[in-house]
Amino acid sequence: MRGGTVQINWHDTKPVLTLDFHPLSGILATGGADYDIKLWLINSGEVEKEVPTVSYQTSLSYHGSAVNILRFSPTGEQLASGADVSFRMKVDMKPLLLILFDSTAPTDSCMVQWCELIIWKLHSTDTGPSWKVLKTLSFHRKDVLDLQWSTDGAFLISGSVDNSCIIWDVNKGSVHQILDAHLHYVQGVAWDPQSKYVASLSSDRSCRIYVNKPQNKTKGMEKMNYVCQHVITKSEQQMVDDSKSVKSHLFHDETLPSFFRRLKWSPDGSFLLVPAGSYKYSPASGPVNTAYVFSRKDLSRPALQLPGSSKPVVAVRFCPVAFQLRGSNSAGLFKLPYRLIFAVASLNSLYIYDTESIPPIAILAGLHYASITDIAWSHDAKYLAVSSQDGYNTLVEFENGELGSPLVLSEVKSVMGDEKTSPAQKPKPEDMKVEETTAQVVTVSEDSRKREVERKGDLKEASQNATSGSASAPKPAKRRITPVSIDLS
Repeated sequence: MRGGTVQINWHDTKPVLTLDFHPLSGILATGGADYDIKLWLINSGEVEKEVPTVSYQTSLSYHGSAVNILRFSPTGEQLASGADVSFRMKVDMKPLLLILFDSTAPTDSCMVQWCELIIWKLHSTDTGPSWKVLKTLSFHRKDVLDLQWSTDGAFLISGSVDNSCIIWDVNKGSVHQILDAHLHYVQGVAWDPQSKYVASLSSDRSCRIYVNKPQNKTKGMEKMNYVCQHVITKSEQQMVDDSKSVKSHLFHDETLPSFFRRLKWSPDGSFLLVPAGSYKYSPASGPVNTAYVFSRKDLSRPALQLPGSSKPVVAVRFCPVAFQLRGSNSAGLFKLPYRLIFAVASLNSLYIYDTESIPPIAILAGLHYASITDIAWSHDAKYLAVSSQDGYNTLVEFENGELGSPLVLSEVKSVMGDEKTSPAQKPKPEDMKVEETTAQVVTVSEDSRKREVERKGDLKEASQNATSGSASAPKPAKRRITPVSIDLS
């Protein structure tokens, strides 16, 4: 594994707010506060044993404000992007005709608020691939912060500062359903790969799970209809003297210094990974930053938590590739016939987890001067990209076979339909102890401005006997980040 912060002019030194890899070509798309979407070709650094580099390809210019979120459709034929509110001049056409003949004629014009969610279409031209605006989806009244495509690419869900989620019919370019129960900004949305659920996460300190309950058939087809099934907000804990129970919030409030809480389903649909967690082990203890793992068996409460981050967790993302089991750790917390890998980003660090291991397999810290905004995996699991408010992106490249032997997800026996057996199991008491970390810890010194995250020598798979380290600057006391189960009853 090698990587580092690629110090080029990504978006005119403005913050980079989002990024995503094309599911076929591997082109990296980035969106920033300069109002543009830019496409980049990744150049491997494997031969020279250096940090991967990028080559600028083209810009997609249409938005009139900062681009907060972009995601390619599952087929790669379309790209959806959401932005802040912008204001455009609306001119009445009748007076405008008068201007052509009389420059002194008055015009009836006004500034209108424009909340942009754009669908781009990939076209083949004589000069190569070209992206053009296909549709503009307009209904949100304020900034669009997050979006996610359905598995078939026919729908997408978006979350906004107007406190609502909207499910869009992409083919019709119209609103299919509005979910407006949140009381504050909706900063993250996720679509279940099986399309049975959608989920949203808001700064009102709640995560909502919606289940599809189709309405009566129209023209021989059932109409998709999502209704709220679970509202996850607090956990209940007993006082030391068992006299009474106390409820504590599970999520950070609106003071969290990020506009993004990007949650994500696993590719097989067995887990929902939710950021922005704030958990108290007891009523008297202080909260710890964490991400929660929800099992498909029971989405009413978290099954596991991933504590240890010094800063709030703002984004999570699963690697799209499943891997063969290594059989090296029978104490893992996930009962899966294969391995899934996922990344968890706090404001200042990146943690990479493996479902066959208990601690993270790698920790990358000190990459950026400002908060992390988004993370993305390439379709072949070769690259992991991280964007930041400081105007730079970090690229991590994995060597062939470093993460394991890949499996094709379509050939993997899915656990999506088996909701009677939980793929997450309660850890043994000894696994819940805080011990020395077994993760690869990669710290980048800000003093030297060296943003490389390549370790000395060859970086190999971390074992439980690896040298311990810290997730940030080295400290005398080094602790292990251990997922633990939580009891909310």
